[in-house]
Amino acid sequence: MTQSRPVTQARPRKVVLGLLPWPERQAVAEALRTETVGGLVLLGAAVVALLWANSPWSETYEWIRNAHFGIPALGLDLSVGHWTADGLLALFFLVAGIELKRELVVGELRTPATAALPVIAAFCGMAVPAALYALVAAGTGGSLDGWAVPMATDIAFALAVLAVISTHLPAALRAFLLTLAVVDDLGAILVIAVFFTSDLDFWALAASFAGLGLFYALQRLRVRGWWWYVPLGVAIWALMYNSGVHATVAGVAMGLILRTTRDKGEEASPGARVAHLVHPVSAGVAVPLFALFAAGVGISGSALLDVVTEPESLGVVTGLLVGKILGVFLGTYLAARFTRARLNPELAWADVFGLSVLAGIGFTVALLIGELAFPDPAAAEHIKAAVLIGSLTAAVLAAFLLRRRNRVYRRLYEEENRDDNADGIPDIYQSGSDAPGSDVSGSDRSGSDRSEQERQPA
Repeated sequence: MTQSRPVTQARPRKVVLGLLPWPERQAVAEALRTETVGGLVLLGAAVVALLWANSPWSETYEWIRNAHFGIPALGLDLSVGHWTADGLLALFFLVAGIELKRELVVGELRTPATAALPVIAAFCGMAVPAALYALVAAGTGGSLDGWAVPMATDIAFALAVLAVISTHLPAALRAFLLTLAVVDDLGAILVIAVFFTSDLDFWALAASFAGLGLFYALQRLRVRGWWWYVPLGVAIWALMYNSGVHATVAGVAMGLILRTTRDKGEEASPGARVAHLVHPVSAGVAVPLFALFAAGVGISGSALLDVVTEPESLGVVTGLLVGKILGVFLGTYLAARFTRARLNPELAWADVFGLSVLAGIGFTVALLIGELAFPDPAAAEHIKAAVLIGSLTAAVLAAFLLRRRNRVYRRLYEEENRDDNADGIPDIYQSGSDAPGSDVSGSDRSGSDRSEQERQPA
């Protein structure tokens, strides 16, 4: 008599880019709403900068950008251009730090299983463009100083492109793009801190770290009140600037320190409150002002010829257009393949490819790193032109690819947002197995766990 062996049930494969848990989708939607509006303002500021710099009033533009003001005794006598890059962008990186902390504590980066895909995709999306830049620049006798320029994705500019072309990109794809950009921002700030720091003033750096320690202690002691944190934050920023480390590092450090989980009785965590107040200022004022004084480059036949003939400029364009696409797409594909995940059946790898092309828009951080890598104004102008041309080409190509699939996106968008019982929660989260490309019970359970974790203290 033969003994039957027990049948082992195969473990279900994780769905890539499936339905987001409801709490995660709410957080992503709020962040993307502000970024989209800010992206449109950013787009307008870049256009104004280009028109102004190529108009009969270009000398006025240069005069304003190079005008100095500040407090020389504190080492803060900066030009308008430097105030926007070193000062206002600190707000941008403060928000980036808060978003990264939230992702690490309650978001997609909370567990290795969910973090693997965006982290691998982002890492490949930074490494491949840098390698291609080095290959192109070194192969044609150029400088390797600009290897980091094509590394970062500009989420605001990318969302502005989506708004302009009116595509109904599903929430999962938008969330993936946001997480990708968050990891990109972390990589960019590490590159700025490590590779673009010179002439360190260790006393100023030590004082800045002491300020960060006090900032951390105030958070742990649950001290509230802007009158504690705003003066302290400004002091930390000023000390970081005078230390020789780029001042935006102070912003991301304070963002990572802010608590992103709620105590009992709190309506919102300190990180969420600060992000709610600062994010609109960062997206709608700080980043567009930086773009206004960073994107103003002269566009002429000779300048465009320099972009395609100079090794450094050609390396930047190649990194953005080829490196980003290959890096993000292959990183996503390989991560899904080796983790035995399967793509949401409602989507196709063509959608991931279109998103990879969109990631080739590297505007704000690319311009910042370009200024740091090439202090010579003439060389910096060519790098800026290369960033603009690469980002614009990526935007046009991504718009073409994503618009072709907009019929599918519109159907998924309508399914994701249908709310027949008008209870404020889309029906797809209450409809059992009807959720497209996702195990709804798993998503709901994940969302419940995350909501519970958000209520616990850090």
